[in-house]
Amino acid sequence: MATVVLIGAQWGDEGKGKVTDYLARNADLVVRYQGGNNAGHTVVADGREYKLHLIPSGILYSDKQCLIGNGVVLDPQVFLREINGLIEQGISVEKLKISPRTHVIMPYHLKMDAIDEERRGTNKIGTTGRGIGPAYTDKASRVGIRIAELVDPESLAEVLENVLAEKNQLFTEYHDSTAFDYKEMLETYIEYGQKLAPFVADVSILVNDAIKEGRNILFEGAQGTLLDLDHGTYPYVTSSHPVAAAACLGTGVGPSKIDKVIGIAKAYITRVGEGPFPTELNDENGEYLRREGFEFGTTTGRPRRCGWFDAVISRYAARINGLDYLAVTKLDVLSGLEKILICNEYQLDGKVITEFPTTIKELSRCKPVYQEMPGWKEDITKIRKLEDLPANARKYLEKISELSGVPVAIIGVGPGRDQTLMLKNLY
Repeated sequence: MATVVLIGAQWGDEGKGKVTDYLARNADLVVRYQGGNNAGHTVVADGREYKLHLIPSGILYSDKQCLIGNGVVLDPQVFLREINGLIEQGISVEKLKISPRTHVIMPYHLKMDAIDEERRGTNKIGTTGRGIGPAYTDKASRVGIRIAELVDPESLAEVLENVLAEKNQLFTEYHDSTAFDYKEMLETYIEYGQKLAPFVADVSILVNDAIKEGRNILFEGAQGTLLDLDHGTYPYVTSSHPVAAAACLGTGVGPSKIDKVIGIAKAYITRVGEGPFPTELNDENGEYLRREGFEFGTTTGRPRRCGWFDAVISRYAARINGLDYLAVTKLDVLSGLEKILICNEYQLDGKVITEFPTTIKELSRCKPVYQEMPGWKEDITKIRKLEDLPANARKYLEKISELSGVPVAIIGVGPGRDQTLMLKNLY
């Protein structure tokens, strides 16, 4: 038995969906613990591509129980659309469950998200506009609507009436915008609640019972360490906690129950949205990585900013999350480059630093200090053993592990489920 937490060790988009899907083969439960449909996981299985936003990647296996924890914020419309899409593709959703403590994204959250981002002007954060931040704000302000209320028409009517009166006053008096119709919204969301009701179950009980029974559990996070609300590049962060500790908070499991933490990192690094990015490449190398890695957001379609691998960041992720192993994805994208650079430290105001700075003001002044590695020309997408990789590719992986201080357990050499090298049994 093992409980394994998968986290993003960079700014998100590291390929967590693929790794989750791969490790889910040996898991009994796959549990999503934070975030919303502002994140997307692309999984390629049996030659077909699946884009998932809320539903755990383990859903592609019919015998896995997939759970959505209380740390997630859920848009019912998006959730139902995603379910219907999976059913149309022949994927069963019978074993999918949602915590009644999960908070609901409402239409006024999307509206507030757009207003807030426009108000920021040149200081915009670059949100996806999915209402995630305002939903978490309402959760913290104790005016959120949970799945428990959504599936109970009487409770929903009472809570929505109070909340919507406040929201409508805000929109009409302070933002010169139109109000939402209470009756119309109530009818729509009562219908959503009826459709979601069969999926509701106490996720904390299900997970803890599975641990007692000695079953394998995989906790799946969204986004990445540097987008964490506390530990990321604030304020250019998400509104939840992608770090490993949130797996406990977001599902109702004690920290002593976690066995391993796996950090997912691309063989290079990308970022979507605003904020400083020390190793960003605004040249032909950055364009090469974007083109070869098809670096466009699963949820938004926005082109991702690309840069060389940053070991300062990976060491930071290792410390914050207590990483046991790294999963290095998209190694194949680097094939064809004559030389590859790795950042191992920064220069900040003339001083060399090896630890990630605490403020974006400092980070924006950091200049990367690189180590140069020889590249390789060979196509590695068909390789399935570590020893068959080109010598320079192996040396590159060894350097990543050495500078990060974390052993590599998984290597991705392509988007497909079978294009994965497992160096360590994680269960």
